[in-house]
Amino acid sequence: MKINVSDFIVFLLVFLRISSTFVVAPFSGSRGIPATPKLFLALVVSYIIYLMIDRNSIPQIQANWTLFVFAIKEILVGLIIGFMLQFVFFAVSYAGTLIGFDMMLNMAEVLNPNEDIQSNIIGEFLYYGTLMIFLIINGHHYLIQSLNYSFKVIKIGSFIITEPLHIYLSKLVGSVFVLAVKIASPILVSFFLIHIAEGIISRMIPQMQVFFVTQPLKLGLGIFLLLITVPLYIFMIKNLLNEYEKKLYSLINFMGA
Repeated sequence: MKINVSDFIVFLLVFLRISSTFVVAPFSGSRGIPATPKLFLALVVSYIIYLMIDRNSIPQIQANWTLFVFAIKEILVGLIIGFMLQFVFFAVSYAGTLIGFDMMLNMAEVLNPNEDIQSNIIGEFLYYGTLMIFLIINGHHYLIQSLNYSFKVIKIGSFIITEPLHIYLSKLVGSVFVLAVKIASPILVSFFLIHIAEGIISRMIPQMQVFFVTQPLKLGLGIFLLLITVPLYIFMIKNLLNEYEKKLYSLINFMGA
């Protein structure tokens, strides 16, 4: 069986975009998943999408440097698509860090195997809860659909960084902190009232060690508030993931403009 060199190059470029997406995308980008299943999944998805794309619209590659430039472009497209969905997870993790700081758990840290860093225990709890919701609402299916759509909008080798794309990405990155504050706000407001009460008590009873008295209260109240706000967080995170999945299509359109 003879393999057409041009078809092989097209398949290789398709594989580079899809594999680079899976490297940084939620769940598939986890270091807990071995590299072999990731590679196999990327090959299967690449082959399916390769059969669906219009290969006649792909410009001819005349030199090795052209292939190198096309490969870099495809890797950039895949990284941007996969990394975009991580913004919700970054916001949730940072919101958990804010909550843990108020609960006096800033010293209680655990290893985050995805990023190989020490992270707040509440942030990790919310992160893996968000990851579970992502899988329940079939976010991984949506990611594959977005990849298929990207080949219709962003032709192979045609990606360029434009000003509208730069502005849109900047807005998405800047919204991470805003999302984190919104997610943590129900518990942060409750702890703000406790801080006011601590100030009043410390002024009324200076001999009282307010810090040691309120520390167990903060920990117990924080756990209680987390338990009763679980339905709220599930609803909020589900809507955020659905919203960012729609924004992913807008991002792809900007990249193809």
